[in-house]
Amino acid sequence: MGAEEPDLYRDTWVRYLGYANEVGESFRALVPVPVVWASYGVATAYVTADAIDKGRKAATAHAEDPTRVGVAVVDTFVWQGLASVAIPGFTINRLCAASLALLGSLTRWPLPLRRWATTALGLAAIPLIITPIDRTVDFLMDSSLRKIYGTPGEPPKPH
Repeated sequence: MGAEEPDLYRDTWVRYLGYANEVGESFRALVPVPVVWASYGVATAYVTADAIDKGRKAATAHAEDPTRVGVAVVDTFVWQGLASVAIPGFTINRLCAASLALLGSLTRWPLPLRRWATTALGLAAIPLIITPIDRTVDFLMDSSLRKIYGTPGEPPKPH
């Protein structure tokens, strides 16, 4: 038995593309809004590519069962969409907006310094929010969609 091949979207540098929107949100105070939206484009492309990849792998492993292919694609896309794009993007956006407002109220720092401090805080928060968000999305998925179709790779449970 050989070692399992690394997953391009989970085990290599490619996975960092999923954090592009969090970086974009961190820099929102310093860059034009279209740059932030472009970062969401990169993260969404990553999510879509990972979902397609998991669908292809499911199709290879379960060619006789197209339902499992669909489940693999949907589960990956929803999970990644929530855990890599929607929730962390919202979290960093609100953290940075609140910190910029608080720095404006509580300090006499010039605006450029407040913007850079907000960006640094946003970037520093990214590694801290990943695990709690991932665990929350696992719980949400296990409590909702996965009750309908089961965990990817396992047959759906009878009702």
